[in-house]
Amino acid sequence: MSSSTPTARPSGEYRPGKPVQATADILDSRVGVAKAVKFIGRKIFPEHWSFLLGEIALWSFVVLILTGIFLTMFFEPSMAHTHYPEDALPESHQGLEMSVAYYSTVWMSFEVPGGLLMRQMHHWAALLFMAAIVVHAFRIFFTGAFRKPREINWLVGFTLMILGLAAGFSGYSLPDDVLSGNGLRIADGVAKAIPILGSYVSYGLFGGEFPGVHIIPRLFTVHILLIPALIVALVTVHLVLMVVHKHTQYPGVGRSDGNVVGYPAFPVYVTKMAGFFLIVFGFIALMGATMSINNVWNYGPYDPSPVSAGAQPDWYMLFLEGALRLMPGWEVVIGGYTLSLNILIPGVIIPGLLFTLLALYPFIEAAATKDQREHHVLDRPRNAPVRTALGVAYLVAFGVLVLAGSNDLIATHFHLSINDITWFFRITFFLLPVLMFVLTKRICLGLQRRDRELALHGHETGRVVQLANGAFMEVHKPLTDHERWILVAHDARRPIEVGPATDRNGVDRPGYRLDNVRRRLSSFFYEDRVEPVTPAELAAAHHDHHEPAEVEAAQTSSIDGVHGGALDVTHPAYSSDGDGDGEHHEETTPTHAGGSIATLARQERD
Repeated sequence: MSSSTPTARPSGEYRPGKPVQATADILDSRVGVAKAVKFIGRKIFPEHWSFLLGEIALWSFVVLILTGIFLTMFFEPSMAHTHYPEDALPESHQGLEMSVAYYSTVWMSFEVPGGLLMRQMHHWAALLFMAAIVVHAFRIFFTGAFRKPREINWLVGFTLMILGLAAGFSGYSLPDDVLSGNGLRIADGVAKAIPILGSYVSYGLFGGEFPGVHIIPRLFTVHILLIPALIVALVTVHLVLMVVHKHTQYPGVGRSDGNVVGYPAFPVYVTKMAGFFLIVFGFIALMGATMSINNVWNYGPYDPSPVSAGAQPDWYMLFLEGALRLMPGWEVVIGGYTLSLNILIPGVIIPGLLFTLLALYPFIEAAATKDQREHHVLDRPRNAPVRTALGVAYLVAFGVLVLAGSNDLIATHFHLSINDITWFFRITFFLLPVLMFVLTKRICLGLQRRDRELALHGHETGRVVQLANGAFMEVHKPLTDHERWILVAHDARRPIEVGPATDRNGVDRPGYRLDNVRRRLSSFFYEDRVEPVTPAELAAAHHDHHEPAEVEAAQTSSIDGVHGGALDVTHPAYSSDGDGDGEHHEETTPTHAGGSIATLARQERD
């Protein structure tokens, strides 16, 4: 039987058409795009829902750009005075005198098709953008993803958060309504509270006495040009560094600092990213269509005389409002110069301390450990109790300030004294973070002790059997490979030791004071600790918990090397090209350290 040339392509095979091939050939011959696509396409990205937090921030920013382009076509950044038309909505504004900026905002909301939807989508996207950045940052913080070699990327992400705050504040102030005008008035007061330079800063910002006539055009330029350009540049740097350093991954079977287990960028990860963008866009569009926000016509054009009760900024600036409300009216006169501590401390010093501590934390922890290894496997928060406790204390302090920014609403809704609420928040701002630090640290240490017991003895089943000799024994359910690996896959962290203050000749040793400070810092982090399970302990537990034959026969499930929950010192072998579930492994530079079973397994595998 003669063979004939097949006329149909094999099922599932994709062959691009001639236009696509020609375009790809032109791009490859001119800019070498094939090498970049090949490099990116082979990158492996791990799979975990928390990694989507960064994507939410990214796609929210894309929605901000798209809606912002629409709004820019209709918004007029001018503080010139005009009157609202007599025949336009809303009726309460007909014939009212206002700035051109406020006029264009209200006109866009009521008269431009889709204008109100775009405004509300833009505002909701901004709120979601900042929320995703903050949650993403603390996911990185609690899991230790900022450690070497990602310290620079942490600073890049921190700068993105600051730029997000600046973008939100500058955009929030553009409509020139009563609410945003009061926010600018607060900013003017904070600027003037800066010693010596305050009046010059305010004059330069507003172009004269507040409010001047230049602030809205200047904020418009900052909001649509300067800050977005910086954000785009830093997002690019952030993503490039993520690719260069490899993506972090959560601990588990087959995962180590020497590999990345996940799915390739093409086609799996890119397809998921495209679908997730559509989900984020649809969610923001749904909120913009159904949830009213920033209805500026309810407040009216800016007038410095009225201040509405319950006036508040967006949630990400509410901590600053709360700090200003909690601070007593302290002023100090030095050499005839009045120092406004009631504004300087909550408006400059407290935010400066909070943000500086957050930015420098990776370097503080590195100084406490002297750890120079690269880390690509994330920590469980319980295995870093002081770090977790510090993060919780930080969030609690931030939360107290946010609630304090709503003290008037709390007073009116719950019929409480606003003075009592203010004093309550003043006290809790200092006491509650300390209390939560201690409580969180003790909880983490308790969870570590529980993990040790679980790793050594297995799950307690509550089933007690009587042996032939009359003795009673509880049957333990063995751990799975994944459960076991999670419990033991972390390294021992101990306080660092320093040499004596003097050398053998009695001469003061250079650098001793700095080493002593580092020793105290390290003791703060790691003096209270629970040591990881060692192979010797597992071997001893295996021997002590070896069960009689009749108990082993009664077990409904068993694992090689497991007797009554105690584990033999064995580690599964892993393949470098896959583990049977569709995931892929990307090898990275291996690292070595001693102390825990996870480290010994890495060394054995390498």
